Amino acid sequence: MRDLILLLALVAIIPFIFKRPVVGALAYCVVSLMNPHRLTYGFAQTFPFAMILCVVTLVAFVLSREQRKLPSSPAVWMLLIFFAWTTLCTVFAQMPKAAWSDWDRFSKIILMVIVTIMTVRTRKDVQALAFVVAMSLGFWGFKSGLFVIFSGGGEGMFGPRKSFISDNNTLALALVTATPLLVYLITRADTKWLKRGAIAIAALTVLGAIGSYSRGAMLGAFMMGFFLWLKSPYKAKLGLVLVLIVPLVLLAMPEQWMGRMQTIQTYQEDASATGRINSWMFAINIADEFLLGGGPNVFSPYMFMLYAPEPDRYYDAHSIYFQILGEQGYIGLVIFLLMFLVAWRTGARVIRFCRDKEDLGWALMLARMCHVSMIGYLTAGAFLTLAYYDLIYYVIAILITLDKVLIRAPQKDDIPPLRHPLLDRLAQRFLGRPPPAAQDGTQAGKAGAAP
Repeated sequence: MRDLILLLALVAIIPFIFKRPVVGALAYCVVSLMNPHRLTYGFAQTFPFAMILCVVTLVAFVLSREQRKLPSSPAVWMLLIFFAWTTLCTVFAQMPKAAWSDWDRFSKIILMVIVTIMTVRTRKDVQALAFVVAMSLGFWGFKSGLFVIFSGGGEGMFGPRKSFISDNNTLALALVTATPLLVYLITRADTKWLKRGAIAIAALTVLGAIGSYSRGAMLGAFMMGFFLWLKSPYKAKLGLVLVLIVPLVLLAMPEQWMGRMQTIQTYQEDASATGRINSWMFAINIADEFLLGGGPNVFSPYMFMLYAPEPDRYYDAHSIYFQILGEQGYIGLVIFLLMFLVAWRTGARVIRFCRDKEDLGWALMLARMCHVSMIGYLTAGAFLTLAYYDLIYYVIAILITLDKVLIRAPQKDDIPPLRHPLLDRLAQRFLGRPPPAAQDGTQAGKAGAAP
């Protein structure tokens, strides 16, 4: 049944993609981040939903009369430079077959992120992108939070099968990164029940991240909370809330969870932590040996036998920084960090532009929450291997499109509605767009009442 529902949804959305290519970009984002096909048990598990959406969106994009100009933003250039360097490192990779496999996956991510940036034209499009990214991970946050509650702890929690976030640690990083965008949705909900629903999803997502037994996610959540407190105009109130909530959460967690968190201080006695250090030293040795690093997927048992301090202790990179260092060398790491620095400055530019403009309060909040997402990702990512994960590149895309539609190429929100009751209702609730059916009905009513 689930398989047929997904297939019908794909068929139903294709006409809307040809009307507005951004619909295809957003649909691809849902498939890429939420992985709904991983919740099925039949043919949909291997059905190429992402490929079909990609092809249809590209065709619609080429045929569309909408403007197809890529914004000349420093953040866009850094994305392209990072991808170009990744490609160069793949060409000279030490493990070519595995490297090209990773490159193929990452190239599709960058392609669709760039298509998303180009197809987003209006403020409503940016809001829709933020909504789609937040709710795609909010689904797994809601599910994970319930798992933590009913299992008495998050041990054994998993994400979508055969995806970037299939295990508890990577899922926790995704939940930490997505939480600020869910907080943004709380501020956009215009009814009491929608606001309560958004609050529930955000709270369960935080609980799922903390209860995942991921120490990196715990540190990421702590740093995001500290940054929010630092930037908040209500430091006393927010500080009091944190002081009251944190002990309650810690007391609710089982002893096994507390024991795992305490290994942050006693890492010398933890086999997992010392194994990570061995992987980090391996990355340094590879970067010292090769200017371009070892190429994507260089963290392999064979390469560990040659360059790891302890050759028989094979671990993954367990850090976005050491992953990039080992796979792309010191130059690649600098480019990677510059990409985030430039994206941060893009967000800061949007924040300065929106400050003291009441009608742009939504954009101010969204840019700030993207900053918080980046802090969570860069902190938790220090202990997790997700340098090429879609989510953070979509966060950067949100900042780029905010800069595009507000400052670089502002346009009126004059895009015609999609003329679908469900889509129009969602747009009305979260994006502030009036339902065209109601407008027509009102006008028709007035016409009928006229003598």
